Amino acid sequence: MTEQTILTILIGITVFDFVFERALSFLNNKSALKPIPEELSGIYDEEKYRKSQEYGKVTGRFGMVSSTINFFVMIGALSLGWFGMLDSWLRTFSPVEPVTTLLFFGVIFLISQIIGLPFSYYKTFVIEERFGFNRSTVKTFILDKVKGWLIGLIVGGLLLAILVYLVMLMGKDFWIYFWVVVTVFVLFVNVFYTTLILPLFNKLKPMEDGALKASIENYSHKVDFPLKNIFVIDGSKRSSKGNAFFSGLGKQKKVVLYDTLIENHTYEELTAVFAHEVGHFKKKHIVQGAIVSVLTIGLMLFLLSKMVFSSELSFAMGGEITALHLNLLAFTILYSPVSTVLGIFGNILSRKNEFEADAYAVETYGSEPLISALKKLSSDHLSNLTPHSAYTFVHYSHPPLLQRVKAMQG
Repeated sequence: MTEQTILTILIGITVFDFVFERALSFLNNKSALKPIPEELSGIYDEEKYRKSQEYGKVTGRFGMVSSTINFFVMIGALSLGWFGMLDSWLRTFSPVEPVTTLLFFGVIFLISQIIGLPFSYYKTFVIEERFGFNRSTVKTFILDKVKGWLIGLIVGGLLLAILVYLVMLMGKDFWIYFWVVVTVFVLFVNVFYTTLILPLFNKLKPMEDGALKASIENYSHKVDFPLKNIFVIDGSKRSSKGNAFFSGLGKQKKVVLYDTLIENHTYEELTAVFAHEVGHFKKKHIVQGAIVSVLTIGLMLFLLSKMVFSSELSFAMGGEITALHLNLLAFTILYSPVSTVLGIFGNILSRKNEFEADAYAVETYGSEPLISALKKLSSDHLSNLTPHSAYTFVHYSHPPLLQRVKAMQG
């Protein structure tokens, strides 16, 4: 396959991804204008429903503008050979691997952050502020960005350096060894995320004694759940939106509730949310998710091993010589259709798991408290109650509220 053919494919995939996502977003935004389903009546009054629809319109337009700019930047970079130019420039003072590769992706990372920073700021301090969600300060916003950049550069740089070293040392068999490295990393993050990473951004504190904790402990005893770590996170530091999640494996597992969730829900509703999270544990969804992630990464690395030494890929990206980093970047574009398909299957599995966790909570605690909690969450988040089925199929990791309520009501 010639370099021109490969370049045409790269541009074609980029165009298709953009058009596909814009079409899905258009359908979803149009679907959001439907009236509230009868089963969900009472979630919004007329004024708040209009506000939720306006929120959907504003975020939709914002997504359109930001994705369009990113699209044209990528098309320009591919068509004009900017990535190859960057490689040639870097080689004038850093011709040795893995330094060239690290600098290349460092520059790409810097440019992407410069482009994305104004959008991130606008979304937080204009859109989220307008609709009453934002509680972040400029200082917190900046600190979050700096911390995220440092973690990304350190962790990403380390993994990238290991990848380059293994490619140079092991040749096409590198993928097996790097798969082991990434598997260890994924397991480490799953186990220690709330212990090592999350505290860099948020404060976690054990739930205080009281009626809520007693309710959760009584439920845990009833279903034989080994409750040791239940924490409250200061989500209100950044947003009024609430959430809850289960993290960790073995003795490191933790259930985390946002303080904003606790502010807006009854003890019965919060216990039902907790029961849903326990359902994920009982059904082994966390272990299942880790296994699926590891297998998906293995497939990606195997396919990468078939292209990593291709001179044609480098030339298609505008390079003058075969360059690992140009091939890695080209591969991410070529892999995106596979990633989309795998993501769809992953979301199908995730939605099934959510139904199962709901069913477990209904069986062991009751349907009404969980339904009430989910309705409040949807109202508080100004959620789209009538998402388009195609958008849901591709992007939703959780079933739409209407489907969850119907399933719980039998």
